[in-house]
Amino acid sequence: MSGCQCEDQVFDGMSDGYRRILWVVIAINASMFFVELAAGITANSMSLQADALDFLGDSATYLISLLVIGRAQSIRSKAALFKGLSLAVLATWVLGSTFYRILILEQPNQVVMGWVGAAALVANLASVLLLLKYRDGDANVRSVWLCSRNDAIGNVAVILAAIAVGQLASAWPDLIVALVMASLFFTSSVKICRQALGELKASAAE
Repeated sequence: MSGCQCEDQVFDGMSDGYRRILWVVIAINASMFFVELAAGITANSMSLQADALDFLGDSATYLISLLVIGRAQSIRSKAALFKGLSLAVLATWVLGSTFYRILILEQPNQVVMGWVGAAALVANLASVLLLLKYRDGDANVRSVWLCSRNDAIGNVAVILAAIAVGQLASAWPDLIVALVMASLFFTSSVKICRQALGELKASAAE
């Protein structure tokens, strides 16, 4: 068993280049959280607010990832598990808020949704490109990649929702995208938690 662990060495974040990239990505995500939150409230858009929360969650995720680099495998895995559970909490909040908004059905401002969604997409694509070479690794490293990928997918969905809101004069596209994003949060949460628990089990067996 220990022989397999040595042959299949998994990247654990121990790289100065990776650390520098994480700092850049943290700055990008923290900035976009404030931009998207303000825009989401102003435009009355649940998908923008959900995406803003994702930026906030990612900022915390990347910071935690940075702090545990070089620590014992069990600590890194526990940090990843915490991040996975945090994603589930975010998903639950988005679901609850979206179901509440369904009762109101106020049409969001599609112009603000479209422009801010496009700006967020550019920010996330920059993060994805920076992290591309580090997409495979332990649960701690992989959680960073999954969060960035989710953001880019979510931004495309927000832009499409903005177009649909304008064409249909309905709030439903915005709400549907928010629900899809919540399900994406849950899916990533499960993946991260499974890998983290597997790593914790493996480290305990050593």
